[in-house]
Amino acid sequence: MSARASLPEVDTNTVLGKVVTILWSFTPDDQEVTLAELGRRTGLAKGTLHRVVNDLVAVRLLEWTGSGYRLSGMMFELGMRASVERRLLEVATPFMQDLYERTHETVHLGVPEDTEVVYVSKIGGHRRAMSPSRIGGRMPLHCTAIGKVLLAHSSAELLDQVVGAKLQRRTPRTITAPGILRRQLERARETGVAYEYEESAVGIVCVAAPVLDANDVPIAAVSVTGAVTSFRPEAQAVSVKAAAAGISATLARRSQLVRPAE
Repeated sequence: MSARASLPEVDTNTVLGKVVTILWSFTPDDQEVTLAELGRRTGLAKGTLHRVVNDLVAVRLLEWTGSGYRLSGMMFELGMRASVERRLLEVATPFMQDLYERTHETVHLGVPEDTEVVYVSKIGGHRRAMSPSRIGGRMPLHCTAIGKVLLAHSSAELLDQVVGAKLQRRTPRTITAPGILRRQLERARETGVAYEYEESAVGIVCVAAPVLDANDVPIAAVSVTGAVTSFRPEAQAVSVKAAAAGISATLARRSQLVRPAE
């Protein structure tokens, strides 16, 4: 499933619907997009599209590059004002940095959204593995270590929804058999970690642990990813679990500090 396919439908007969459709049409790989390509992606009439795009440039949500359009820095600023993600990033970053210093491999932080994981932070060095993840990108829950450990600690309803649907195959090693996936998720609940072995992309392996709230509901997960030829994810399971537990404990402590007196 693509990131765009997972977005809710909007009414393009409204001004807001047109604006949202245009903004959502940009992908993480875009450096710039021409007006003609925006028209192809959105299906909006050329005159309407040109007018709305010009309005978005005027309010600094889009930038004109001279040959196309791109999302502006203002969009990034707006995204960073999201309170939940900002607080999570503030707390998680030191733990992620510690994990990177310990492993010198790529460290991810992801949050659940429907049947996908959204990557909100990524730390990697010069020898980082060629992971398909990117900040703001999405992946299906069933084929990544972060996704599997989130799914393992999620509701039975979500588990049934994911496992009951056709599991998308991304590589020859993607788990597409519901029974095998359920057994992996049961193991992840027991051990507190989940693994990926070239299931989202060929050549990478990964270990992840969940960040849980006070009710043991997963709000995020942290992982370490490396090349299959050199990285042994089992050797870092304890470190990843400790980082996730530290993030959970710090978030809980901060929540207690800001809770109003009864």
